[in-house]
Amino acid sequence: MDDVWDLVVVGAGPAGSASALRARQLDPGCRVLLLDRADFPRDKPCGDGIAAHARQELALLGLPGLLDDHRPTPRLSVTSPGGAHVSAVVARPNHVVPRRVFDARLVEAARARGVEVRRHRVRTLTTLGGHVVIDGHLVARTVVAADGANSAVRRLIGVPPSPDGHTAIAVRGYADVPPDDDVQVIVMQSEAWPAYGWSFPVGDGTANVGYGLLLPRMRETGLPGREVLHGRLARLLPEMVDSPPGEVRDLRAHHLPLSSGRPVPGAGRVLLAGDAASLINPLTGEGIYYALLSGRLAAEAAIGSPDDPLRAYRRGLRRALGRHLRTTDALALAARSPGFIDAAIDVAARRTEVFDLLVDVGLGAGTVPPRLAAAVALRWLKNLT
Repeated sequence: MDDVWDLVVVGAGPAGSASALRARQLDPGCRVLLLDRADFPRDKPCGDGIAAHARQELALLGLPGLLDDHRPTPRLSVTSPGGAHVSAVVARPNHVVPRRVFDARLVEAARARGVEVRRHRVRTLTTLGGHVVIDGHLVARTVVAADGANSAVRRLIGVPPSPDGHTAIAVRGYADVPPDDDVQVIVMQSEAWPAYGWSFPVGDGTANVGYGLLLPRMRETGLPGREVLHGRLARLLPEMVDSPPGEVRDLRAHHLPLSSGRPVPGAGRVLLAGDAASLINPLTGEGIYYALLSGRLAAEAAIGSPDDPLRAYRRGLRRALGRHLRTTDALALAARSPGFIDAAIDVAARRTEVFDLLVDVGLGAGTVPPRLAAAVALRWLKNLT
């Protein structure tokens, strides 16, 4: 096999592009192939929120100015299912950039760094000695599967997806808002809890708006998914944006495999990253930071430990996200009680350090110090009495 790629990445979203970019950053001479079934730019249903933690990953990839032409959103407003409310300036501003724009920029950056990008749908995958063969003719030393929530590669290597109880479903659209709107809004809903709606202003007079809930909760309604998602979004929308529900456009639904039900991160020489690895925050639905981080770590394992990339990847994930994922697992379990979230938001409204901590846990890789966990628990108990 003379024509062997050092790394083949399947899926050119944030996880896949980050993996390709990092590989060439570490070894400018390595051969990297980036495959996707779509041409770019292309739309991708998502909340479009890019937190400061994700921008740190972009800087590590050598792209610190990728979002400089987009206005940041400095404020975050959260209303709990019981009506507790906090609105404050975040420690580091977030951005809202449509995936049609963000993903295309990452792909172009990968091309500029020497990554070969092809439109290709993966259908078969086999192991041959120390290589992986895709569709009978593409040979790789390591494959990174970053092909999304319904990953074909994950299925081909026999790794099961997240169970329904750890999968959310959401609908996303765009609506007109005042041009100076600079507040990301999250409105939680007690009906079918855990569930929430959002409005994230892009900065150009439009906002990404949506509604999401756990997949089993939607099925419990016995109604068509479109009716549930669109109907509840329409009811929440007037509280979130200054446009009537009929003006919401480009509505698209998508599944979110939550990290609380994450599978093993790969098999053999195939590494799972981003949504394909069920790396979506179970508290917020945020996935772009996890995607960029896991894609980078997968490339570091592939280039730095070519003989056993999966072991190196597991180790990297454990170092970067181990304590954080255990934290979000525990918080997601506690959050099944809406009273816990009411207490957390109530405390965050009174204490800036708790607000900052919730942002760090929900959008980055934060953990909860015992003293702050105790403060929320105490408030929760008081609310119960």
